[in-house]
Amino acid sequence: MLGLIFFLQQGQLAAQKVYAVTSPEGTTVLTLRAEGGKLSYQLSFKRREITDRSVLDITVDGTSLSTAKVTGYDKPVLHHESFASPIGEQDSLHSNYRQAKLYLKTNNGSQVRLDVRVMDSCVAFRYAVSVTDTALHRLRELTTFSFPSSPLIYQYNQESVFTPMRVDTFSTITDLPVTLLTNGSYCQLGEAANLNYTKAELARGVNGSTLAVAFPRDTVVLFRKMIETPWRTLSVASSPIALAHCRTLNLKLAEPPVPGDLSWIRPGKLIRAQLNTRSGLDCIDFAVKHHFQYIMFDAGWYGAEFRSSSDPCQVIPAIDMPKVIVYGKERNIGVILYVNYVGLKSKLDTILPLYKQWGVAGLKFGFVDGLTQAGLSWLSQAIQKVQQYGFVLDIHDNYKPTGLSRTYPALLTQEGIRGDENSPDAFHNTTLPFTRFLAGAADFTYCFPNAKNSFSKNIKVSKAQQLALSVIYYSPLQAIFWYGQPNDYTNDEEIAFYDYVPTTWNESHYLAGDIGKGIAVARRKGDTWYLGCAAGPEDWETMLDLSFLRRGSTYIATIYEDGDNQSVNKRTVKLTGSDKLPVKLSAKGGQAIIFRPGTHE
Repeated sequence: MLGLIFFLQQGQLAAQKVYAVTSPEGTTVLTLRAEGGKLSYQLSFKRREITDRSVLDITVDGTSLSTAKVTGYDKPVLHHESFASPIGEQDSLHSNYRQAKLYLKTNNGSQVRLDVRVMDSCVAFRYAVSVTDTALHRLRELTTFSFPSSPLIYQYNQESVFTPMRVDTFSTITDLPVTLLTNGSYCQLGEAANLNYTKAELARGVNGSTLAVAFPRDTVVLFRKMIETPWRTLSVASSPIALAHCRTLNLKLAEPPVPGDLSWIRPGKLIRAQLNTRSGLDCIDFAVKHHFQYIMFDAGWYGAEFRSSSDPCQVIPAIDMPKVIVYGKERNIGVILYVNYVGLKSKLDTILPLYKQWGVAGLKFGFVDGLTQAGLSWLSQAIQKVQQYGFVLDIHDNYKPTGLSRTYPALLTQEGIRGDENSPDAFHNTTLPFTRFLAGAADFTYCFPNAKNSFSKNIKVSKAQQLALSVIYYSPLQAIFWYGQPNDYTNDEEIAFYDYVPTTWNESHYLAGDIGKGIAVARRKGDTWYLGCAAGPEDWETMLDLSFLRRGSTYIATIYEDGDNQSVNKRTVKLTGSDKLPVKLSAKGGQAIIFRPGTHE
């Protein structure tokens, strides 16, 4: 049902008002109800109820929407939007949705607009609040997500492990996005376009089948005149691998960039240098040899990162920064510098023009505040400034993506993930594609063994899985060799896959997989396809349809797979798009494949 059924009535939210918005192909219906002084929503997908009645409510200065009058309704309008995605998982993104707007006025005079977008298998909504005075106002959000029975959720927080649990046993909080299984459907609850809000998380609601938006650090959100909350999103799929459809939803909901030349933004791979000149030069030579684009000087290049006495304008004596930067520029290798939040807060406006003068290529922000309204508001302004100065950006630690890489494309990646720094296991590695990575790019800080160090503390999976993850995990900026020193990598045959694998893509397909069990992803760059397969803590096998390959062409597939004694074997086979590829991986194992066009049939 499209449009509006309502009986006009003065006073509080009327007893019988129902607003239904249907997706373009009719698979998804979001029904809003204003009954008994309460505003709620319900989502159905393919004629199945996904949610029960769930609360739509905020308070402004303590007054909730239960006191509001409905003052207007913009009926659903069909929208078709397409935009280029030059540093994404595919060349362009397409967004088809119906949008409606509901207008309310609370008894303290606040004007509230509820924006609703309904896509096929995804919905998004947000609140916009405006007041007539310039005083400081306080907003709390009371949104809930209620389900017919207690869902299974994959709980995590910031960089923690994932813990599957039922909501009726839930006594902690979980980050957004969160993936859950409810009555045979897979869902993800997320957040898009958080510019100046606080970090929202989810807590157990009034019963064991309800999750409620919670502000774990700010009791309220402060604003003057007006504020738009981030989008709350709910995506539905019939299988875990089908949830991949929502991985670009945040980008579609974020604002487009300001028009201008962004061709200078360069994605790529990096190796982290030790804190001395020789290592910087060696890393540049290594980057040239292995087709990388950047090196990085991480924490410590200007002194102890958490001390206010350490000055990000002053390089430690062990590093001749001008020499390293010039050497890199001569070889088309950029230098990225880490700056801790302590230095950023005090000197951002000083270091940006200074680093431009030095010839720095990008920044990595460390230990930022991605948890509070003050921290996220500062970050939004800082991202904009970094882009204006022509630097690429990587934000580390607790910050998570909400689609702002569309608004500010220089924000290539961010952490907000348990990467190889924190020794993730195979369950974690094969859970990430169905959870955190559906929100956007992540810097996984890969490790890879070499002749001098196995990095056994950090790497809990096979070498071939480490290779495969660089295809499975999307990030326009990939930190490939996080702990290894360049001259220790004499195993060129094993790491050759990293020489070729790109970080941005023309086309991507999530082929097969299940949460914590296994995953297979294929991506194309130009005429070449890359395939990454990874197994969880148990053996995993599947049969892959290769119909994504160009019809009528034969491909030479170079397969990197696990060998004996923790080695990587390489072999080649000829394959076409009409073939089926059996994948049989041992526990914690992987397989990485490059498909290069061969002869035409």
